[in-house]
Amino acid sequence: MTGTNGYDTFEGAGELLRALSAPIRLAIVSELAEGERCVHELVETLGAPQPLVSQHLRVLRGAGVVRGSRRGREIAYALVDEHVAHIVADAVSHAGEGPS
Repeated sequence: MTGTNGYDTFEGAGELLRALSAPIRLAIVSELAEGERCVHELVETLGAPQPLVSQHLRVLRGAGVVRGSRRGREIAYALVDEHVAHIVADAVSHAGEGPS
């Protein structure tokens, strides 16, 4: 651990987990794990309204989870780091296991 209180690494992890705390954000990350997507593709796949998808993409972008790159008139979103896709996949898998 680094820093004066030893919790700096945990603070960063906490911020990441807060960014992933909404179910729709987990779904967005799962979709982006398959490859780049534009907003309209995410809207179609997730069945969520465009403003809602855009709002959650903004949160994920602010947290450094996704990045956007211009594709003509659209912006294609992709994961910055594949580690996040693994975290989400593991969380979804664990939740599906039910109580032990």
